[in-house]
Amino acid sequence: MHPISNVAPYTSDPITVRIHEAVRLTGISRSVLYELIRSGQLETVKVGRTTLVLYAALRALVTKSS
Repeated sequence: MHPISNVAPYTSDPITVRIHEAVRLTGISRSVLYELIRSGQLETVKVGRTTLVLYAALRALVTKSS
């Protein structure tokens, strides 16, 4: 048995995406996306001056909205 067998298998989904990519992926307008971020409904991380949206948070948002 491989010693790292409890590690999740590699997926091709990114961990984070930039704002413009989140807009493209979801079809949500940039202003609505920023409102979701401000209200705490969409999780982000800051790296320097760059805001990154968690890909899992985007999936959850779209799934919750369906």
